[in-house]
Amino acid sequence: MKTNDVLLRNVTKVVVFIIFLFSLHLFLAGHYNPGGGFVAGLISAGAVTLTLIAYDSQTVRSMLNINTIMMTGVGLLFAVGTGMIGILTGDPFLTHKFGHVDLPILGDTSLHTATIFDLGVYLVVVGVTLTIIQTIGESD
Repeated sequence: MKTNDVLLRNVTKVVVFIIFLFSLHLFLAGHYNPGGGFVAGLISAGAVTLTLIAYDSQTVRSMLNINTIMMTGVGLLFAVGTGMIGILTGDPFLTHKFGHVDLPILGDTSLHTATIFDLGVYLVVVGVTLTIIQTIGESD
């Protein structure tokens, strides 16, 4: 029996957007403040889980159209790849590298390998969490 969840679905559309914005904030603030890829990934997975509660799994799968196992693999490649940069330059594994680049709109911007590592962690956390949630949800 399908229930009428009009209120939940309409609220979810707004709340999920706000959750993803907060996740982006935590991801970007994680280098200098508490947060980072792990926390942002958990919050993003929570937003998708809320969407799964409001809609069914087939609807969410068609909205996202993401292979979560592939997302996990790409995240692992990013995380391990940034660690290998240190080894390739003669430093220990996961040695932090950074530099400054003059971007057209943003001006002088510092780029860090820690951000790429955090992106890898984010992708792994979201991919694994969503794989687990979808596996549990499909068992019904």
